[in-house]
Amino acid sequence: MLAVLTVRIVLKQNSEMSFAELMDIIGNSNKRYMLAAVFFSAMYVIFEAFAISCIIKRSGYGKVPLKGLIYSTSDVYFSAITPSSTGGQPASIFFMMRDGIPGGIATATLILNLFMYTLSIITLGFVSIVIEPNAFQAFSTFSRVLIIIGFTALSLLSVLISVVLRNDSLIFEPLKGLVNRLHKINIIRNKEGRISKLEKMRNDYRRCSDIISNSRSILLYSFLLNLVQRASQIIVPVLVYRSLGGERSHMLSVFAKQCLITIGYNYVPVPGGMGISDYLMIDGFTDVMGESMAFTVELISRGITFYICVAVSGLITLAWHLWKSRVSGGVQKEESK
Repeated sequence: MLAVLTVRIVLKQNSEMSFAELMDIIGNSNKRYMLAAVFFSAMYVIFEAFAISCIIKRSGYGKVPLKGLIYSTSDVYFSAITPSSTGGQPASIFFMMRDGIPGGIATATLILNLFMYTLSIITLGFVSIVIEPNAFQAFSTFSRVLIIIGFTALSLLSVLISVVLRNDSLIFEPLKGLVNRLHKINIIRNKEGRISKLEKMRNDYRRCSDIISNSRSILLYSFLLNLVQRASQIIVPVLVYRSLGGERSHMLSVFAKQCLITIGYNYVPVPGGMGISDYLMIDGFTDVMGESMAFTVELISRGITFYICVAVSGLITLAWHLWKSRVSGGVQKEESK
């Protein structure tokens, strides 16, 4: 509902644009650049799969390329439909544990990946300043405030994640306290069994965290994969702009602004930053390409990187879940015979 409302508002703001006209513009675009935009949007999901898989492999659970894709698509889909992306990591953990990966290993893997994901956004923010020193000043005052708050929030988040990754008590002591509390008020039974499971998960988490922390190669590799992942998504508006006849000389400027736009909406507690991301893109791109094209580039880019990407990720996740359930059900029937 929020997604539909956002698109309708953007179309309404651009009184010269209708949905049919938008489709005509896409049909008349440079197909090579438009297909490249779709390709890099897909690579955003694939590079996350690589990043998660390499961490899991280093933790001692072998290669999981196909399953890594499911962990990625479930993260993308559930992050997009939940405030502040809160549903992505739990969904990934669910599928990992379903595949026999201990909860502690899965948790440490995703915390590290989130850490590198956040660092990559911050890094690309600095890259944007090098590419286009005046990019930040081109935004409106409100947009600049959002970007500053976003940079601050992401920096604090990266520090917090770093501390949590090295100090498992910050996660598991509160969980143990919650179990004790729920047992005290008679909501749960078998307190000892639940605490024992938490301790096992804590040991797995600590082991994975130690392996990761002592391996510079996995830290660097994970960071580079996340950096390329973010760049794959950020380059989509650049390619869409070029496909619509945009000037080649302005492509770096569009990329630099999209880096700052990403910082400006990533912390907003709205699924996919809907509304905020749209505003920032139109505000940031207008001085480069004019208001009319800025609206068009924003609509097509968000359609590719968010709406289509989320829909495809959701379908892949659902298909895998149904297939896995069917296979598990078949195995259980065979065992019961």
